[in-house]
Amino acid sequence: MAKQDETIGIGRRKTAVSAVRMKRGSGNIDVNGREFEKYFPLQLQRDLIMAPLQKFSNPEKVDLIIRIKGGGLEAQAEATRLGISRALVQEDETIKSDLKELGYLTRDPRKRERKKYGQKGARKRFQFSKR
Repeated sequence: MAKQDETIGIGRRKTAVSAVRMKRGSGNIDVNGREFEKYFPLQLQRDLIMAPLQKFSNPEKVDLIIRIKGGGLEAQAEATRLGISRALVQEDETIKSDLKELGYLTRDPRKRERKKYGQKGARKRFQFSKR
């Protein structure tokens, strides 16, 4: 199989980065060398990830190779969904507006705010004592 037969999409959320390689196949999903069901044990997370494929493509006809780094499972799931959506758009430009409408192409910009010096956290202060 040639390299041109696969599309690549990269998704990010908080500190999670997910690189998705999509190619025609039999529905195999490999996440960091593990099975999809083992890596994402919750059905809710699996549904979140597969939503763009269920809507605009046949999940049984594509193989996914997913590499994820950083973040927690929920952020990784959202990053993977964005990566899959971007790979689908690369494959077929006509579905871009539909994906955008559903919010699958929107990158969530929220990140953890850094801790400030002289404080207990990003916003929380040390306890004030008047006496």
